[in-house]
Amino acid sequence: MVFWEGYVSDEVMGTFAPIVVYWLYAGFYQLLPPMDKYRLHTRKEENAKNLVPLASVVKGVLVQQFFQATVAHLLFLSTCKVTTSETVVQPSIPIQIVQIIIAMLVMDTWQYFVHRYMHQNKFLYRHIHSQHHRLVVPYAIGALYNHPLEGLLLDTFGGALSFLVAGMTARTAVIFFCFAVVKTVDDHCGLWLPGNIFHLFFQNNTAYHDIHHQLQGTKFNYSQPFFSIWDKLLGTYRPYRLVKRPEGGFEARLMKD
Repeated sequence: MVFWEGYVSDEVMGTFAPIVVYWLYAGFYQLLPPMDKYRLHTRKEENAKNLVPLASVVKGVLVQQFFQATVAHLLFLSTCKVTTSETVVQPSIPIQIVQIIIAMLVMDTWQYFVHRYMHQNKFLYRHIHSQHHRLVVPYAIGALYNHPLEGLLLDTFGGALSFLVAGMTARTAVIFFCFAVVKTVDDHCGLWLPGNIFHLFFQNNTAYHDIHHQLQGTKFNYSQPFFSIWDKLLGTYRPYRLVKRPEGGFEARLMKD
């Protein structure tokens, strides 16, 4: 039993809930006060280094989410399994947890290799992936600011593949997709807030991904959005250390071997 049962279908929720959650969570970060003592970059750095205005970022995210919703709708239409009583049989909670873990690993694998290749292929980086790196100083709303082709290939197709390989139902997919969105937004929020559960449970977190957005770190820490497994296995892992700035806030510094 879920709160939307009887109001909208699981497929509709799976299509639109991740979009709503994205803007709610990213909007929450956007509306916070400056919180300079928790920032990984100063506001001056954000204004000086970022190469694209907020309005263009919002527009780019909306374009990606349009394609995301279209693919999700088609995916659910093609995989919907309904019994004669028009009720989808849901797996047990333990099975759903296993499916979500599988989906996390599949998504990480897909995104690592596609992401890394987009850095290694000069044409793809220059014409496609560099759009995301125009945000040298990441912030929450820009988490899904990508070239439309990258958004389709890296995020949307990666999510679809995770859903299919894990064998989850649309209802489980609602939980997984919303969780993935929240984790992605948090990784780009630019704040090192005390008590953030993602910082406590995931080594791949805000500071970890901030290293990748720095000019000296673009060849490292490709893994996203959950674990750092592939970086460690394939030699692209670089640890960081957080240093307190005299004027307040933190700086994530790349550690050498």
